[in-house]
Amino acid sequence: MPTIRASGTTISYLDTGAPAGRPDAQTILFGHGLLFSGWVFHSQIAALRRHYRCVAIDWRGQGDSPATPSGYDMDTLTGDAVALIRALGVAPVHWVGLSMGGFVGQRLAARHGELVRSLALLDTSAGPERRDLAAKSRMLALAQLLIGIRPLLGTLRPLLFGPAFLADPAAEATLDEWAARLQRSGRTALRKATLGVADRAPVNTEITEITAPTLVVVGADDATTPLTEAQRIAGLVDGARLEVVADCGHTSPLEQPEAITDLLAEFLGTSAGHAVPPSAETPLKGETNSGHTP
Repeated sequence: MPTIRASGTTISYLDTGAPAGRPDAQTILFGHGLLFSGWVFHSQIAALRRHYRCVAIDWRGQGDSPATPSGYDMDTLTGDAVALIRALGVAPVHWVGLSMGGFVGQRLAARHGELVRSLALLDTSAGPERRDLAAKSRMLALAQLLIGIRPLLGTLRPLLFGPAFLADPAAEATLDEWAARLQRSGRTALRKATLGVADRAPVNTEITEITAPTLVVVGADDATTPLTEAQRIAGLVDGARLEVVADCGHTSPLEQPEAITDLLAEFLGTSAGHAVPPSAETPLKGETNSGHTP
């Protein structure tokens, strides 16, 4: 993956480049959730890259971005996103953020509106971490530091995925891929990233300043950032549109990939000023439709 240097660290990202015959195509920048990487959007990128340049950032210590001594708080990660946008010269971007990526996206759109063309927020929150969930996250962060992430996968799955997805035998390949990718991350980095989410400050007041067209999406069965969190964002951002996805938990791009791709295609097409019809996925180079890298 290509990298940039920002704030003294290295940030890795995926970049599909402009679609063939569309050198001036607008850019979508994807920000993943905690315990994932840009891979979580592989279905959406495969479909949307025919119309847009697609870029997916890996947050510090996750995916292919190396660990850092500090800087896992949402404000620093917002700075990393700003640095990537400016380094690539792709502003303004369509920002698509899942959970942690949504925490960053809200800050980005509120503080750097000139860099954001539209904002899609998936399974995220404008408030602080719920007290019970923050305590659980701190406990899990310490546990994985001591014993590794593998013994905790059974505890993490219900937090990240909905019951319908977990009960579907066809989901096993995706869950196995997620687990394999997650276990490549360093224990210290995962702990710091988890604490960055658990200890984040709210942005309820800030997001009232967002002027970019905004789509808020939540899984009907999201137990981590439930419907009430999505409703709060939609109520605070002027003109925001709220969509609820059935049979879906906290990781909507993996659990309901077609539904999320269709919602994004329609919303981004409207925001971009041209219609982009949903279409069958086209695998990324060197990647199958399931996102597995040979």
